[in-house]
Order: sequence, then structure tokens, then C-alpha cells
Amino acid sequence: MPLLNSVISWFIRKRIHQIELFMKYPQEVQEEWFDKLVTEARDTEWGKKYDYRSIHTEADFRNRVPVSEYNDLKPYIDRLRKGEQNILWPSDVRWFAKSSGTTGDKSKFIPVTQEALDECHFKGGKDLLSIYCNNNPNTLIFSGKWLGLGGSFNLDDAHADTYHGDVSAIIMENLPFWIQLIRTPDLSVALMDEWEAKIERIANITMEEDVTNITGVPSWMLVLLNRILELKGIKNVSEIWPNLELFVHGGVSFVPYRDQYRRICPPEMNYLETYNASEGFFGIQDRLVGDDMLLMLDYGIYYEFMPVSEIGNPHPHTLGLDQVETDVNYAMIISTNAGLWRYLIGDTLVFTSTDPYRIRITGRTRNFINAFGEELMIENADKALAIACEKSHAMIKDYTAAPIYLDDKQFAAHEWLVEFETQPESLEYFTEILDNALKSLNSDYEAKRYHNMILKPPIVHSLKSGTFYNWLREKGKLGGQHKVPRLSNDRKYVEEILQIDS
Repeated sequence: MPLLNSVISWFIRKRIHQIELFMKYPQEVQEEWFDKLVTEARDTEWGKKYDYRSIHTEADFRNRVPVSEYNDLKPYIDRLRKGEQNILWPSDVRWFAKSSGTTGDKSKFIPVTQEALDECHFKGGKDLLSIYCNNNPNTLIFSGKWLGLGGSFNLDDAHADTYHGDVSAIIMENLPFWIQLIRTPDLSVALMDEWEAKIERIANITMEEDVTNITGVPSWMLVLLNRILELKGIKNVSEIWPNLELFVHGGVSFVPYRDQYRRICPPEMNYLETYNASEGFFGIQDRLVGDDMLLMLDYGIYYEFMPVSEIGNPHPHTLGLDQVETDVNYAMIISTNAGLWRYLIGDTLVFTSTDPYRIRITGRTRNFINAFGEELMIENADKALAIACEKSHAMIKDYTAAPIYLDDKQFAAHEWLVEFETQPESLEYFTEILDNALKSLNSDYEAKRYHNMILKPPIVHSLKSGTFYNWLREKGKLGGQHKVPRLSNDRKYVEEILQIDS
């Protein structure tokens, strides 16, 4: 196994040279992909509609093709799911990544082409290993098993031979054979659709394996690890997997979960963040230190960025990669080799560097609180909660928040529902620290809190253990990419969760 580990590590590090090339020539790489995408799709129904044959510049593209959200593309995607082809992309589309973004009732079905799998998702997986091996030359990651925790997929339309499911399940099903040889458990278990039974099976199987690396959404991986510890009657996963060295995570911010992982994982554990969504693989943490990710520019994706002030504008002004600035919130727009054209993905981010281009996710275009002009983003919330936990010696499992709107009987404030792993010494003190931290991180929030004139102090509820899990189960949203919506401008989720907690 040491020889195999050395050979795979050497081979996979060869990609570093290509990564360095797009870091050095980002605009040229993006222009090349823009030309490829437009040329490839010119004879599709979409390409003919917007006359892609006459598009010669990025300016032509922006002037001609509208910015789209899911509902704009849904009629085309519905036809693809019924078996029609050559609509948004010339190659056949058989897979659809089912995504709701949050726990909303409506699902999105994102087309996944073979090109998107090969040139984006699989390439991203190989690159994160290449970057990790380059940064950790003594790694023994390939001497044991990889444990990936994902979702499931189902037949979409038997006549059309199409399938839908969690993007992680689609990737697992289509991985090359040699990856299947070093993963655990086998696909029959990994792709089970009954979440609680799947967790039990995976726990019982993998705790007997030599696992060296794990991949998944932090919240759901924590459920699995805690179940394994419970079954074994121990407190640290190093007692089961002594060679565990890497957790590759994404989907939600790692900040609220960091202390919990440090408590149950070996101190020498490495953590690597990725930005991998149903729509594509966008970023990889490429440095041993820092909380940002390298924007991956040669994955069959052409990027544009829209200042958040343009959200809601029917004809928004967008920027190319060469026009962005650091520390400005942008909504990301993508055109991809899966047939998503000028698609507003719904995430907001800031650039931490433009040489090379590194990003940090700050939230969602619809997942923030701006009821009173406070513009509270998820990044602010995660950091403020981390400060409050540190000072009050608390630990958080999950949270959500929404505004209390001003009316004749109520006062304006933010209401936070928090499920603690470790309760704070004083909830009142925790609330005070949270409030002060939010003021220090967000000047708009601080202004609205000035002398309690607009916003009163936040109200924090400590929920019973298991409340969020029970809520997700009630909505049929356990596992996979499903997540608790962190912030919302309306009270729908808060009211539902309070009902379960009562």
C-alpha cells in the first residue's frame, strides 16, 4: 500500500502545472472557455434563439442573452427530462441534480451532462487531491479507504431514460472503477435513499475499515461520526481510524461546526473546503492557512459577477473576471457545459485576492436578513456566533434566524433559534455577545441597533436537542445536500421550527 500511495500521489500532483497556468493567465483561460461554450451550443435550440453564431465577444453575449434564474430555464429543463435533446446543450442529457438550495418545497432539476461530469465535477475531485498532495508531500491518504457521504438518485422518466438525484450520488454512480476500489461502503449502501437506515449501515460497515479521508456536508457527516462513536462507546474517531488525516467539506459554512470536529477528531486532522454545487465545481481551498478558495477557471464554466445592489434589476449590470474588486459582495453568474446560460446560481461571494482569484462564500441571494436595511449576511452570522460561543464556552449544532416585524403589538428585532451541542454558561450573556459581535462585523446592523431606535436586542431561543433534525425529517429532507436555511426575511421556517420545539 505505501508503494501504491506514492505512485498515486506522484501521478495526481502532475495536474499542479495546469492549475498554475490558469492562475497565471486567468483572463485568457476564461476567454477560451467562453469561445468554446458559445461555439459548441450555437446549433442548439437556445443557441439559435439568441443567434450564437453572430456572438463574437463577451459584450455581445451580455447584451444578447438575459440573466436567467431557474424558473426562466425550467420549461426547457422539463422538456429535457422528458427525453428531448439539443435544447440547451448539444450532447444528450440523462442526469439531473435535484436541488432545493434550502428546505423549500419546490425542487430544482439541474442538467448534468457527461462534459460537466468529466470536465468539471470529476476534474474538481482530482484537483482537490492534487492540491492536497502537493501541500502535504508525506500524505498516506491513498493507503486506506475514502468515505464519501452523499445522497441517492431515482429513475426520472423510464421512457426517456433520465434520472434525478443528489449531485453527490450522481458523481458516485459515475466515478471511474479505480475510485470505486478505494471507497467505502459499496454503492449499494452509499446510494440508499432511506437516510436513517443508510446512516446505520454505513456506520456499521465503515467502522471496520481503515479510513484515511472523508468527504461530505459538515452537518450530516457529524451525524455519522457521532453514531459511530456511540456504537463503539468511544469519544474520538482516531480510536477507530488511526490513519484518518483529511476531511473534505462543503455545502455549508464550516465555522459553526469547527469546534465539534476538533472535539471528536484527531488534532492533526486536515480540513479542506470546496465549493461544489449541483450547478458545478467552482472552488478549492488551495492553501494550508486561510479561509478562502481558489476559483477554478478551466472547468467548462464562464463566470460573470453581479454587484448585490443589482439583484432584482431585470437588466442587471455584470462584470467579467478582469473587472472585479476585493471585499465587494457579488452574486455569481455562470454559463456552463451543462447548458446553463448566464445562470444566477444564488450564492454571494467576495474576492479575497485577484492575483490569483480567490473567493469566500458570504451567503445566498435569498438567504439573508434585510428587513430593516441591516443587510445581515450568513458570513456575519457565522462569525458572530463563533465569537459568542468562544466567550460563553458554548458549542452550536445548528441555527436559523428571521426578523420580528414591527406592528402594533410587537417590536422589531431578530429572532434566533439555536440548537446547542454545549449550552452557554448564560443564554443572556451569549445573546449580548452575539449582538455586540454583529455590530462589530456589520455597520448596517450597528446603525439599525443604535439606541434601540429601529431594532431591539436579538431574541435567542435554545432549542431542544434534535429539533432541527426532526424538522428536516418531517419535510423529507434528511441527508444529501439538504440544509437548514440560516437566515430568512420571512418567518415561515422559524414558525415551523418553533412548533416542533414546543
